[in-house]
Amino acid sequence: MTLSSEEQTSFDTLSKELTAAQSGFDLADRYYDGMQELEQLGLAIPPELQRFTVIVNWNLIVVDSIHERISVKGFRRPGMESGDDELWRIWRANGLPTQSRLGFLDALVYGRSYYCIGANENDPNTPLITVESPREVITARDYRTNKVKSALRMYDVVDGKATAATLYLPNETIWLEVDGSTFKEVDRDKHGMDYVPVVPTFNRRRLSIPPSRRTQGVSEMAGVIPIVDAAARNLSNAQLGQETHAVPQRGVLGASKGDFVDSDGQPIPVWEAYFGAVWAISNPEARTFQFDASSMENFERMQNLYARMASGVSGLPASYFGMSADDAASADAIRSREARLVKRADLAGSNFGDSAAEANRVAMRIRDGAWDPDLNRMETLMDDPGTPTKAQLTDSIVKLYQAQDNQGRPLLPAEMAYEELGWGPEKIKRALEMRARDAEDPQLDRVTRNFQDVTGAAGGSQ
Repeated sequence: MTLSSEEQTSFDTLSKELTAAQSGFDLADRYYDGMQELEQLGLAIPPELQRFTVIVNWNLIVVDSIHERISVKGFRRPGMESGDDELWRIWRANGLPTQSRLGFLDALVYGRSYYCIGANENDPNTPLITVESPREVITARDYRTNKVKSALRMYDVVDGKATAATLYLPNETIWLEVDGSTFKEVDRDKHGMDYVPVVPTFNRRRLSIPPSRRTQGVSEMAGVIPIVDAAARNLSNAQLGQETHAVPQRGVLGASKGDFVDSDGQPIPVWEAYFGAVWAISNPEARTFQFDASSMENFERMQNLYARMASGVSGLPASYFGMSADDAASADAIRSREARLVKRADLAGSNFGDSAAEANRVAMRIRDGAWDPDLNRMETLMDDPGTPTKAQLTDSIVKLYQAQDNQGRPLLPAEMAYEELGWGPEKIKRALEMRARDAEDPQLDRVTRNFQDVTGAAGGSQ
């Protein structure tokens, strides 16, 4: 079977865009892993001096500092007081508490990642939701509705080329395999959803830049990379300067090449001569001398400048980049320094949470065969990205719970107090069941009545 002309056009367009993006992904990988090459730094360093190169991996710090604060803990339907057990069951059945975090990491590094949703032949009640790398998946969007109009996944790579592909369209999914030099259709599922079952997760999308970037997100490292390159150049120069200028330079006058031999007449290695033999020449005509060492403070000042610049661009505290803090490390000082970081993590978590909710919405459509309009208002419950101490957090929640309205009811319901503590839906459910069981415990009830009788009798005797 062959694709229609329209389907073939979609396949070719998406395939070219996915192929063109690979070089950018390679560059992002190298910067995140701290493996960027000298050519990218603009350094003309000869091979014998490459050992002095130092890579400053601040990109990893920028990405991981946000990634560590983002995780999904549940989903809540509109009108419900707590997380939905069924949505969370499907999420956990697909291993998404862990896999979704890998997708968040890819979105921060590459600018995007994807959820692919499909039916589960082995368990129809649990649709499949997988997290896919942007190295394999690409989407095209309808500029009028802002919805995905087509998507392509290319996989099973052999010798650097994909041998299988899946083309996702609003009403059907098409599987293809390589046949010679072209892809041929091998299967087709006409699901009729009028929806592409691929949900992208974008990082830092914008509306005023070229379409290819506007629709595909931007790496969290983009603003820091030039500063990281400058810091790497500075430290590499410092390494070279440390060997050539920071150590006092030694010299000798009146010596000949034959003076630098051992007892067997063999030439002394250069470094051995430099560190010792030059000071023990038996030639009475030779004279040694030494230059003063150069100061390395200029390199330190520049590195501190780059650290402050990276802090300003990324929103991370300067201490994350090796700068010592000027204020005492009190809890208030820590929260003040991390205010921008917490807000950036909160915004990223809200954005990623919307994609997670949409993936669950599509999964429920595949399972039930119809769209549930209530799920349009589904809420993803994210962990708090802030860094308060456990004691401070508990103290504030207890005070809110103990505060009462004019009818004597707690200002903060118990279930919401559990949520504020950061507990997930399952832990909250267990806690509520335990509270109910304790309340119904006859032994506890008997002890309580006896205590009330005793205290009541004592009060009456007075």
